[in-house]
Amino acid sequence: MADDSIAVVDLDRCQPDRCNYECANFCPPNRTGKECITQRGEDAVDGDPDQIRISEEICLGETCGICVEKCPFDAIEIINLPSELEEDPVHRYGENAFSLYGLPYPEPGTVTGILGPNGIGKSTAVHALAGEMTPNLGDHDDEPEWEAVLDRFRGTELQNYLGKLVEGEVTVARKPQYVDQIPKQFDGNTRELLERTDERGALEDLIDRLSIRPVMDQPIDSISGGELQRVAIAACLARDADFYFLDEITPYLDIGQRMTAARLIAELAEDEAADRSMLVVEHDLAILDMLADTLHVAYGEPGAYGVITDSKSVRNGINEYLKGYLDNENMRIRPNAITFEEHAPRVSSKGMPLVDYPDLHKSYGEGEFSLDVEAGTIYESEVLGVVGPNGIGKSTLAKMFAGSVEPDEGDLDFELDIAYKPQYVEIDQPMRVDAFLSSITDEFGSSYWNTEVAQPLQLERIMEQNLTDLSGGERQRVAIAACLSEDADLYVMDEPSAHLDVEQRVQATSAIRRYAENHDATVLVIDHDIYMIDLLADRLMVFDGEPAHHGHAKPPQEMRAGMNDFLADLDITFRRDERTGRPRINKPDSQKDRQQKREGEYYYSV
Repeated sequence: MADDSIAVVDLDRCQPDRCNYECANFCPPNRTGKECITQRGEDAVDGDPDQIRISEEICLGETCGICVEKCPFDAIEIINLPSELEEDPVHRYGENAFSLYGLPYPEPGTVTGILGPNGIGKSTAVHALAGEMTPNLGDHDDEPEWEAVLDRFRGTELQNYLGKLVEGEVTVARKPQYVDQIPKQFDGNTRELLERTDERGALEDLIDRLSIRPVMDQPIDSISGGELQRVAIAACLARDADFYFLDEITPYLDIGQRMTAARLIAELAEDEAADRSMLVVEHDLAILDMLADTLHVAYGEPGAYGVITDSKSVRNGINEYLKGYLDNENMRIRPNAITFEEHAPRVSSKGMPLVDYPDLHKSYGEGEFSLDVEAGTIYESEVLGVVGPNGIGKSTLAKMFAGSVEPDEGDLDFELDIAYKPQYVEIDQPMRVDAFLSSITDEFGSSYWNTEVAQPLQLERIMEQNLTDLSGGERQRVAIAACLSEDADLYVMDEPSAHLDVEQRVQATSAIRRYAENHDATVLVIDHDIYMIDLLADRLMVFDGEPAHHGHAKPPQEMRAGMNDFLADLDITFRRDERTGRPRINKPDSQKDRQQKREGEYYYSV
């Protein structure tokens, strides 16, 4: 194989007991007597001895690709690497396994961001920077040594950091990606978890600013996803460390809570006396743009190889990512650019009313949460965005529309078929993805369904997996597909961006938007990701009130008026990037922030 190609075998998908080794039998080098595709054998470090290995020295590369086509379980990838990758990988997990190229540089006193899809090696990079693993520089057969790693990065910005790491002079604090796993690893209440992390004497301030004092004495397995996320952020930031790694700070948080978390991280980085390094992986581009001082873009093929670029300015890095082309690397990472429009796509005309709903009221008992909804109209063939803080009643409204919650006042007895994707996706059916989706629609497997639903939601590689084995992001994509596959008048989606990386959010957004346009479908989308709402929605329904006590929903309004209404309540201003039109959060109390507040233009200002 050429030096710029790799062969990757997914051992979770390779099932030799269910195939006839079509990959080996049809391999051209094998058929000439060479041992290109063989069984791993009893001395294999990983996997089943009957699973295959591919000799990268003998393989003909991506130009052949016969084994990729013949494998019935989609377990093989033959990939041409970018020609710009002149060095060996920083780390490779084994024969025919994932390779990582490049490492981010956690510069002291700054917040360094990483932007890229899941499965691209961000966690591998962090394990290396935390000293939890020694990079093998691609030589997976021999025991790795730090001396070789230091020599590899000699003369670069990373040399000084790695030198301190090897000498044991770097301490690390980490916030995990999936906070819903914390209750499985800790048995106790919130106070017990947090008090063991208070190394800087800052815990009380963090508790108040993150608004988690009401749950301090609750069992950790009884609090909500948003509360758990804020507890995890507090636990990480309370530690006294040299290197802080925060893997996704925004899931389950509303935009106000996201801003608070971002400000706390920035303040910790700005403490000049401590000289701390902050590394943040984040998929909310608006928050990443505001928070980070420098940015590394990660690209490649998820599960196969990943490349982490040198640092870029945050604005250029995000713009290049959206453009799909990295300038310095001369690398196209996406066929098409992601573009934003200053106004919603179809504000000029409204369709026929789909439903006129009356004033609604829902109360959960005296002293408990109550919701008041002002009467409004939802039109045919529109995407209606729903925004507001957590605990304000947005999911309650979705459940009332879906028929799973009855209002105490007001009649929702409209004759509509409604497809509903809930906020928290609980899939516990012991069946395969393809069987589950085919039970929902007769269109399953058709070229049209594959193009409109399966491909943009990246479902092909998980069709044969069981629903109970899926990750959070995979469950989310299956739930979106299941919702869109129903034959309905109104599609209600509660937080479809949760657990999705940037690329998946864009593709999910495109799938929802295109489905609405092609089917003249009406969609109601609740989400906290401003980019997703900006790309999707024609109009907005804005919620306000006092979270956990009382919520109030205003009638749907045009995007610009709705966003101004929503952001004014949060005291946050957005501008649009003059080159790409993407929304960008203004630095609080900056000249632009003050100017827009004086003008009453909290959004859409260029």
